[in-house]
Amino acid sequence: MQPTRPRSVVALLTVVLTAMLVTGGLAGPVVAASAAASPDSTATTPTEPVPSSSLESTSSAVAATQDARPENPSTEDTVGYVEGYWYDDELAVDSKSNAVVDDDELDPIIYRAMARVEMIRNMTFADEVAVDVISRETYRQNNEDRFANDTAAERLEQNVGYEALFTVGRETAAADATETVYGGAVKGYYDPETDEIVIVSENPETPELDELTLGHELVHALQDQRFNLSRLNGSTQDAELAGNGLAEGDASWVEREYEARCGSEWDCLSPSGGEQTGNLDVNWGIYFAVYQPYSDGPAYVDHLRRQGEGWSAVNAAYDDPPATTSAVIHPGSEREPTDVSVPDRSSDGWRQLSVDGEAANDTVGEAGMVAMFAADAMDGSQSSVISASELFGSEEGSYNYDHSATDGWAGDELVIYTSDEIDNESDPAAAGEAGYVWRTQWQSAGDSEEFLDGYRQLLDNHGAEAVAGHRDTFVIDDGGYAGAYSLERNGTAVTIVRAPSVAELSNVETGAAPETTPIPVPGFGATAAVGAIAIALLGSATWFAVARHRQ
Repeated sequence: MQPTRPRSVVALLTVVLTAMLVTGGLAGPVVAASAAASPDSTATTPTEPVPSSSLESTSSAVAATQDARPENPSTEDTVGYVEGYWYDDELAVDSKSNAVVDDDELDPIIYRAMARVEMIRNMTFADEVAVDVISRETYRQNNEDRFANDTAAERLEQNVGYEALFTVGRETAAADATETVYGGAVKGYYDPETDEIVIVSENPETPELDELTLGHELVHALQDQRFNLSRLNGSTQDAELAGNGLAEGDASWVEREYEARCGSEWDCLSPSGGEQTGNLDVNWGIYFAVYQPYSDGPAYVDHLRRQGEGWSAVNAAYDDPPATTSAVIHPGSEREPTDVSVPDRSSDGWRQLSVDGEAANDTVGEAGMVAMFAADAMDGSQSSVISASELFGSEEGSYNYDHSATDGWAGDELVIYTSDEIDNESDPAAAGEAGYVWRTQWQSAGDSEEFLDGYRQLLDNHGAEAVAGHRDTFVIDDGGYAGAYSLERNGTAVTIVRAPSVAELSNVETGAAPETTPIPVPGFGATAAVGAIAIALLGSATWFAVARHRQ
């Protein structure tokens, strides 16, 4: 599904979101495992503009194809030709002042758009693609139950997972926050299960067709026909976003070239109301995570094109897709995730939450951590670890996901814990009675320290206070993230444990929140020790006075 094309920083904030085809992982910024999750999606904003050299080379290829058009073209074998329509054919709808399309006009528009995608992508469609244009209200009605079919354990998993990233407090159900983002902002999507594209129009009476949205979704249909999009499904949040970095980067790269030709070489349909948006009351933490493949994916694809042989290198990537969002954020790094495990070291009635017979766990990844640190960036009343000015990219219409607090990521695992004290796992408030252990691995000790500094700042921003008598232990007294937090850094590893209270931290994870003890003074009792300290202070003061006198 596809956001609108932002033209400025303000417009970027209103970019329309889309849902992703999610098959696994718990509730980080991407929805937890659910067969009802939205179909695969699309976007529009690359991290950097498509190089002019790429546009020029494609233009040359188009000209060459025009000169060499076969006398008997076929849909299966001729690039730029679909069901009797060439990519540059004129249609009666081109003269319209709006993009309202009658049923008898839709097929020619679809075929020409398919031919245009073929020209840019240099690949033919294997089959036709069904397209439907509906109003946003119809979309909401058809999809209102999308997030309502999770089990109680899945809901607890989602609620705790989002809360762990300081994205959704326990006053809101994670499914509701996700539905608000997706349901109010979808412009279109491709459904791999039905091989259908649905375009969502803001005009409820006379739905209009946005050709760029159509073109973007057609790329996904082409990907599915040629590479099978299900191969990109990841088992964790980070792996899912990484696969989408390739798919969305590919589609967004094509769309930019498509858009560059509209108005110059091609006539294209565009809604008369301009770039409208749906419900903009979005959860920014969820948004920033989901949008990462759209922001960084095009640059990743462009890197593949430059390093390899154009589209051949991109095609080959579907056999070996990026394994982490770090690989997409940092093209050329090809970062593989370090194996991080969280063994169950709980006690006194605590245990790892089980979902479908397995421990509820996920890998958040670099993109998810950036979203966590930037979730408050759009809230003028709340401090943010990553500010809005640091989040916006140098290019118009982009975000920056490369930050010092997260760019040394090597791996992580977040595991949810529950206890017999939780009566109703479906209740968002139950997240406050649950716990989690989040173990992260970093490329260097310096990287782990930078992450921990950022996390301490995040706790401080939400009112955390240090707990006396316990090392690196903090408590947030009230609000959506109330609870006790224990932090431990060991070289390149950082472990975060959260529980409802300080006393429960060591029951969730043995050894969490270690007590600190006073350093004994040899040969002195308690009273004598106080006197010794006083003498020491007096000696220091005397030295300072003498030193000052000597100056």
